[in-house]
Order: sequence, then C-alpha cells, then structure tokens
Amino acid sequence: MSWILDNFKNFYSKIAIIHNDKRYTYKDLADKIQEFLNDFKDKVKEGEVVAILGDYSFENIALLLALHLNKNIIVPITSIKENEIKERLKEANCDKTIKIEDLGFRVEDLEFKEKHQLIKNLQVQNHSGLILFSSGSTGKPKAMIHNFDNLVDYYKGKKEKNINTLIFLSFDHIGGIDTLLRQLSIGGILSIPQNRQPESICDMIEKYKINVLPASPTFLNLLIISGLHKEYDLSSLRIIAFGAEPMPEILLKKLNEIFPNVELHQKFGTSETNAIKVTNKSNDTLFMKIDDPNLEYKIVDGELWLKSKTQIMGYLNASMDSFTKDGWFKTGDLVEVTDDGYIKIIGRSKEVINVGGEKVLPAEVESVILEIPEVIDCMVYGEKNAITGQTVVVDAVMQNGIDKKEAKKIIRKYCKQKLDNYKIPTKVNLVERTNFGDRFKKIRRK
Repeated sequence: MSWILDNFKNFYSKIAIIHNDKRYTYKDLADKIQEFLNDFKDKVKEGEVVAILGDYSFENIALLLALHLNKNIIVPITSIKENEIKERLKEANCDKTIKIEDLGFRVEDLEFKEKHQLIKNLQVQNHSGLILFSSGSTGKPKAMIHNFDNLVDYYKGKKEKNINTLIFLSFDHIGGIDTLLRQLSIGGILSIPQNRQPESICDMIEKYKINVLPASPTFLNLLIISGLHKEYDLSSLRIIAFGAEPMPEILLKKLNEIFPNVELHQKFGTSETNAIKVTNKSNDTLFMKIDDPNLEYKIVDGELWLKSKTQIMGYLNASMDSFTKDGWFKTGDLVEVTDDGYIKIIGRSKEVINVGGEKVLPAEVESVILEIPEVIDCMVYGEKNAITGQTVVVDAVMQNGIDKKEAKKIIRKYCKQKLDNYKIPTKVNLVERTNFGDRFKKIRRK
C-alpha cells in the first residue's frame, strides 16, 4: 500500500512513539494504522476531505497515516476555539471531522460543500492531500493544499538512525509534519510532550534522554529566562534545531555558552515549500547554505525566492500573488549574502518599518536591545507617525524594579551607541511577556 508501511516492518521491535509515559513500537503503529483502515470502510470514503481534531498523539499519528493511505485530503486542526475550528472546516471544504475518543474514533458528517478545483484535481488523480493554515499573524490565515503523496515520498530512502527527537512544532504546522515524517522514515523515536511549556519540555528531555530539540527562538529564550536548564539534566541533548523566525545573535551566543556540547542547527522552510535542507556555516553564526537537490533558489532585490518539488498546489482561499507565473515562491524573507554562497535571514519584508523613507529591520534592533543586561526579552515593531510615516516602538520585558521611564533611558542610551538615530525606539512599553502565539512565534503589532 505504501513504502512507509514496508519501512515499518524493518523497525517493528523499535520504539516509534513515546506519549503519556507509554512507549509504542513500530509494530504497534502499523497495527493501529491497519485497524483504522479496516474501520474506515463504512465511515470514511476515499477522496473525502477529513479534518483530524486534536494535536499529536499515538492515535492521531496513526490516523494521519491511515487517511493518507486511504487517499483522503487531510486537515489537521489543533485549535480548541470553536469559531476558529468552524472557519477552518469551511475554508477547507471539509466533508467530515474525526476525533479520537476512549473507545476509538468518532466521525461527524458535515454539510456538503462544493469542492475547490485543487481538491477535485487530487480526487481525480487518486492522491492524498494535506491542508495546512498559515499562522494568520499578518492577516487572514491562508489555506494551503499539498499533494500529500508527493510530500510523503520526499522522505523515502532515508538512512536508518537511532535518535530520539522531541516533537515540538504542532500537528498542523509544516515543521511538525516534517519532524514526524523524517523520524518515522529513519526508524527514530518521536517523543510527544504533555504541553509546550519549558518545564514540561525539560522534564521530558531528562526522563527520556531526548537527543534532538526542535524549537523556535522565542521558546529557547523562554527556556533560558526560566532558568530550568539549571534544574534538569539536559545532557542527553545532541542537537538544538531552531527556526520559524529570526534568531537574535545574542540569544545564539547564550545558547552556545549554556549548551557547549550541543550542535545548534538552524532550520529553514516555509509552509508553501516544506522544510529545506541547509548546511550551517558554524555553531556560532546564522549563515547557512541551501543544499537541497529538490529545490532551486535565487535572490531578487534582497528577497529569497524558492522553487521546490514539494511546494503547495495552491491556496484554497487566497490568490497566488506570492508565486510568479513560472512557479517561484516569493518567501518575503530578506537575506544577506556572502561571497562564498552563504545566506542569513535578516527579516521579513512585511515587517520592515519605514521611518521617513529609511528602512528598519525589527530583528536588527531587537538583537541590539537584547544585549542590554537589564532587558529580559523584547519585540520591536512600527507605529504610525504623522511626520515620519512610522516610528520604531519596542515592547520590553525588564528586570524587576525598573520602571518605564528608566527603561526608556537605558534602552535609548545603549541604542545610540549601536544604531543610527532613525532605528532607535521612540517609544518603550513595559510588558510582562512579549506577544507570541501557540506556535511560539512572535506576533508583531501592525
């Protein structure tokens, strides 16, 4: 039925998943997939658009793969907000929802909706599909549709490895799907945390001797702020993989100091193109080289453009403005390039602050402010200004006892030594924490 089930036979006795203090082998996973396929006969037809309600679990992973084998178009939805769930079911043209319960799974039929042409194309080709939604941090979430058969086949033929990876990025995130498929293709262990708070993550790393922690810079900064890395034994970690947003230089430096024996791997990818193979220049730099045979790239006016064999078929609820007619995806990521072909992500084009015609990258200003000892965390963004069009604003988390007036004085004084005048924040807000979403990615104000 699929190379992935044949692959599992080679790993039958190995641990595949750890969840809720229970270990499941690859044989357990294969058996659960087959059980679901048998149960689908009267409940889920091939080609139907089916939403899985819930986050990672042994059962939901088996369900995802069973629906893939059943040639369904799959919509993972981890949200618990009723209005958000309803909106996503509508945008994805869903036929059914499926939810794991104590005694199996419950299928709910939805009112039939006329299908988008991209869904019809998958149904005609008898291919499975995957619909993911953007975070919506800069507008309405986009519904992106992948040919899931094509995406799964990208992981075929990977070399077997014995490695235990914590699955941090969510079930409805391309980075999470990449971690899942990559681990299962190599016979590795997927460890699913109870939640994504630093204490829970540290506890699981210590308890199950996890080797790889994929996370966002926002989460890694929270981990350092919490001081929990001093309370738990994290010595099993061999790799910390980071991505989803720019990594501040000062945070990278701190991570190197705190985890001197851990490799820091920058990851890169987009929901539109899937994860991309990159080579990091070194542990202490953010420069990387795109080294993926399944992808082409070029840089146009400082912006990274990609063309991938695993990119989306299109959007169900948005125009294809971010794609050129000949298939290049304009990522919106602004990059710096070295003569020997390494690139560094320096910001997002949509987040650039325009101060009287001068361009300001929030990540650059944040990196400077985070060097200040009294600053625990910060987020920089632009606000409208009658004279300059926009002005630079920072939300800052400060050490206890520092008031707003003093914080502004400290930040502006330090920035004057490091930045051009137009990049220096004119407004400082004291906050208890910076604004980030469920995916531990900063959400900048607009």
